[in-house]
Amino acid sequence: MRVRWTALSLIALIAGRWPGQAAGQARAGGMVVRAEGADSAPVPGVRVVLHRVGQMEQGPVDSTAADARGRFRFRFSADSGAVYLLSARYREIEYFSTPVHLGARPDTAIRLVVYDTSTDIPVTLGARHLVVPRPDETGTREILDLVILRNPGDRTRVAADSLGTTWVGTLPQGSEGLEVGESDVSPDAVVRRGDSLLVSGPIAPGEKQLVLQYHMPARSRELRLPIQPGARTNVLVEEAGTRVTGPVAMADSQEIQGRSFRRWSGEPAAAGTITITLPQPPGAGQRWLAPLVGLLALGLGAATWWALRRRAPAPVPAGGSPDASSLLDTLAELDARYAGREADTPPDEWSAYQERRARLKTELAAVLAGR
Repeated sequence: MRVRWTALSLIALIAGRWPGQAAGQARAGGMVVRAEGADSAPVPGVRVVLHRVGQMEQGPVDSTAADARGRFRFRFSADSGAVYLLSARYREIEYFSTPVHLGARPDTAIRLVVYDTSTDIPVTLGARHLVVPRPDETGTREILDLVILRNPGDRTRVAADSLGTTWVGTLPQGSEGLEVGESDVSPDAVVRRGDSLLVSGPIAPGEKQLVLQYHMPARSRELRLPIQPGARTNVLVEEAGTRVTGPVAMADSQEIQGRSFRRWSGEPAAAGTITITLPQPPGAGQRWLAPLVGLLALGLGAATWWALRRRAPAPVPAGGSPDASSLLDTLAELDARYAGREADTPPDEWSAYQERRARLKTELAAVLAGR
């Protein structure tokens, strides 16, 4: 059995707004703006849609056109057991806001950011998190692959034509099949061709996620994943006796719901290959039921958090606290430096490492809970 959530349902769940509560009057308003480098400009005439995401139903509630100064306003009866979002369609691409605040103070300063398009803005691999569980009863391993793409520009990358791509990546040699989960790109715009991953859908500025699942057949014992330089890479393996080689180092081990995972982490300075060599599969095993939940618990940017992030376009730059991505990178760097080296580290330094690691994990939990 495989449990699936829509991204909007995940937003409502993480916002803690089920079950439904009493309805009340709410207001939402703001401005549609187009990013222009570090600045922005109002966009008049764009159709803005208010969406309701409830436990039993979800869909548009109301719509309006932005005025000559890009401004819009909604007044509606809000169910505090639901989540409300705004969207604007610009140049055939839909952009979503963060969830509308339903507190006593009206949310009337929402900036709904849209972008011009380009066919040559570079898109790079920002991070990759690979989860390899133990095999199911057939000896097959269902692998979860969370790919984070980064568009550093101020335009949405689009394909040059209907047959073009916006990003091309690699899949592990030795794997088969492909299923696309709740991602920033439509599943119809992501295909596997051999060991290549081809994306043809638009990629807006900021970080975007692809949630992939494929399998390693029982006859295979090795996965080889070519990696790109500069991308934070994490490999989580459940099965004892597995060897991971390449430009990653063992970081730590964690136990999730009685299941132990070992994590290798790194940020390679040059292109290379990670090789995962697995032991012979046992005759039977417990089926991998919830890889997304396991990834969330391990604090590696779980699908729930990314689904929430993807509904917001890249924010207009402003000061603020560290985000989850930077906290994860700092935590991985600490682990790469100290994990498994207690005997070689002075007691005071080891204690400081443990304390800082605990603080980072607390900050990460607070960021995820806040989102």
